[in-house]
Amino acid sequence: MMRLSSGNIFKSNCNIIFTKQHMGLALPISKWYTLSKFGARRFNITSSWNPGSGHCYVADRAMAELRDRWMEFQGIKNWEGLLDPLDDDLRKEILRYGEFVEAAYRCFDFDMSSPSYATCLYPKSSMLMDCGLDKSAYKVIKNLYATCATRMPRWTKRFPNLASPQSSWIGYVAVCDDVEEIARLGRRDVVIAYRGTATSSEWLENLRATLTCLPDDMAPENYDQPMVQSGFLSLYTTNTQRDQSLQDTIREQIGNILDKYSDEPLSITVTGHSLGAALATLTAYDITSKFSDAPIVTVVSFGGPRVGNKSFRCQLEKSGTNVLRIVNSDDPITKVPGFVIDDDVDDVEERGTSHVAAGGGMPSWLQKCMEDTQWVYAEVGKELRLSSKDLCPQISKGDVATCHDLKTYLHLLNNFATVEHKREQPYQGNVALI
Repeated sequence: MMRLSSGNIFKSNCNIIFTKQHMGLALPISKWYTLSKFGARRFNITSSWNPGSGHCYVADRAMAELRDRWMEFQGIKNWEGLLDPLDDDLRKEILRYGEFVEAAYRCFDFDMSSPSYATCLYPKSSMLMDCGLDKSAYKVIKNLYATCATRMPRWTKRFPNLASPQSSWIGYVAVCDDVEEIARLGRRDVVIAYRGTATSSEWLENLRATLTCLPDDMAPENYDQPMVQSGFLSLYTTNTQRDQSLQDTIREQIGNILDKYSDEPLSITVTGHSLGAALATLTAYDITSKFSDAPIVTVVSFGGPRVGNKSFRCQLEKSGTNVLRIVNSDDPITKVPGFVIDDDVDDVEERGTSHVAAGGGMPSWLQKCMEDTQWVYAEVGKELRLSSKDLCPQISKGDVATCHDLKTYLHLLNNFATVEHKREQPYQGNVALI
């Protein structure tokens, strides 16, 4: 785990507005949080540098550094030496992937009175443009849908606001198809982006927090049984006679992509917020387990809950999946579900949460009994920890919705400055401030 020291944090005004559409797993809010004097803006996902700045030498050097270091930024060395202080180019890349998640929120129809509720608002061919991007070097090739196995209780039919379809649009697959951007990135990048919780049915799945075994086609042979949160697995694997499962769609698309681009450098980046962060972890694990010829597969997650047990974490690491978890220390969603038994006492003290128990001095029989309750989870991947309390003191620690909001995460990242560059960073390619 990596804790960003207070000496490396640049404090600035909170120039953001939050809406209830970006809460993910957090509780719905009844008001908008206005922290800015600015109006609405459009946002970009095209680049981490500004080609119109006039600094050709600087831009060319930045382009060369990204092209030469992209494997480091994708976690090939587990982000060693890049997180504290936070490498500025990595920060820009994380923000870029965060904006893909923001686009997933923008494309989702939240209007429960609309005939298109819980679907994508825009056609696939122009989705990224229509949701507010000035232009994009990525082409959306597939819409993604998640199906809930849990049905809403009958009594909810009396309350229109609780109406929820069994299957909902939850994200998309996009492939970089711009020659200049491919040259800048150093490879062709595939992005799978997921939004957070939006429907009542998804909420019910979130509440199914006990661990369950992975199905046979996801679990390795001769290995301690990996277990994951029941609701997340259900959303990933459930299908109906009419709807293909999210898992089957992902496998089909990745198979096609690997066949089509087998002769060039390729990366797969799975990103999401809240529920989407959990699905991103499951998706990446499934890809690396299913496809022996998979390229670098990286998860960039924002405000994600826990996903699986220690065996799942071990198998995730064994498969070569790189996971970078962006965590706001004041966001309680990142501390659920269940609790963690950690053998590293120092790590437990650093997290400073009652949801993590030190297992170093715990009798093995007691630890076994606790694990048998199916509530003992394990943190996965590399953690990049930020703090809204340090960077944005206007946000109350008790304000769960705002601490969990994707806009908060992007704002904290955008205004983090390294020791060498202690100045406010303008958010190139900002999310809409609405």
